[in-house]
Amino acid sequence: MIIWKKLSQTEQQQRIEKALRENVNFAQDISLGYPGSSLDGKVFRNDVPFLKDTPLLQTYVTNPNHIGCHTFGASESAFSGTQEMEREVLKVLAVDVFKAKINGYDGYIAPGGTEANIQAIWMYRNHFMNEHQAKLSEIAIIASEDTHYSIPKAANLLMLDWYSVPVNFETRTLDTIQLNNLISAAKAEGKNYFIVVANMGTTMFGSIDNPDDYIKALENHQVTYKLHIDGAYGGFVYPFTNEASTISFENPKISSITIDAHKMLQAPYGTGIFICRKGLIENVLTKEAEYVEGMDLTLCGSRSGANAVAVWMILFTYGPSGWHEKIQALQKRTDWLCSELDTLGIHYFRDPNMNIVTINADYIPKGLEKKYDLVPQKHGEGNQWYKIVIMDHVKADHLSIFITDLKSTHHAEKRTAPEV
Repeated sequence: MIIWKKLSQTEQQQRIEKALRENVNFAQDISLGYPGSSLDGKVFRNDVPFLKDTPLLQTYVTNPNHIGCHTFGASESAFSGTQEMEREVLKVLAVDVFKAKINGYDGYIAPGGTEANIQAIWMYRNHFMNEHQAKLSEIAIIASEDTHYSIPKAANLLMLDWYSVPVNFETRTLDTIQLNNLISAAKAEGKNYFIVVANMGTTMFGSIDNPDDYIKALENHQVTYKLHIDGAYGGFVYPFTNEASTISFENPKISSITIDAHKMLQAPYGTGIFICRKGLIENVLTKEAEYVEGMDLTLCGSRSGANAVAVWMILFTYGPSGWHEKIQALQKRTDWLCSELDTLGIHYFRDPNMNIVTINADYIPKGLEKKYDLVPQKHGEGNQWYKIVIMDHVKADHLSIFITDLKSTHHAEKRTAPEV
């Protein structure tokens, strides 16, 4: 590890206080030109004594604006202290976790994985138009049918066609025959440039796409493409459970990655992360943002620096060893649940490196899904799956109670089933 380590609470507090001193202080400094301020003191008091011992709350009250991208060019100097902490977060994730070269990446902490995915597709669309003089009608998105809804949302926003690749119902793996057929059909429709989204942990199944399936098919068809990894869910799980993973920047075909900190990392909601290779993010430079120092390369513009500090605190509270231990504990709970389901003969899907178990809806008695807040693949008629996500709050006792209920209803159904 290059930068990621465990820090004590005192060390963290000192680091955050240093960063806040380097930021503008709206309460003390004469700063006339900013269209913002600290949180309203009549509503959010900044004189309460407990604030001095809670550096994250101090950061929220001082309200740093991390507008722009702080790995590229200049940034707003008023918030340089907490911007540096955001750069430390990005370095941990890009270099230590996803094996990018030092100073070989750009990125920012976005308001969520949805924006980070849209940022990637926007960036690649503009890249093809800027570098290859591609027409909008020549650019397409390819992603699996299990991909996150942010991908069709991006297609709608950016006026791009989306080709959805079917997956095997049991294994959730890409249907490579259909993938090749889709590429052929897209080429026949005039598509020459492809934005590919491979999943590192789909939202419903936790399934992992094999990027090589896309790479092989696209290169066989001799088309131009860029490959984005949507690790919004799996980015804080899969790299720590599969040491042999090749889904990283060590793979020269992978150009960007999305991660969500407000899922497994338990950061405040509205905290996604976008990382890409150098030489790409400038394709979304908004030149008209002339009043912004360094201008803007993000979809959202203004964003909270406090969220960056929250992610920094989580990472440096655990350190790499502590995070491995936490993920392994969740894996053991997931293993136990799967073992119990196997004993009952209940059909489910689970990638062995992930902590999502998705159970065939036929095996979930009516009422049980509401009692345990199981999430359906589809609300309403026609749902085929319910998922259980083994998060930090899902304890072994909770799973044991669920299995007990499932056993009683399962055996009751067997007893009342008619003889064949």
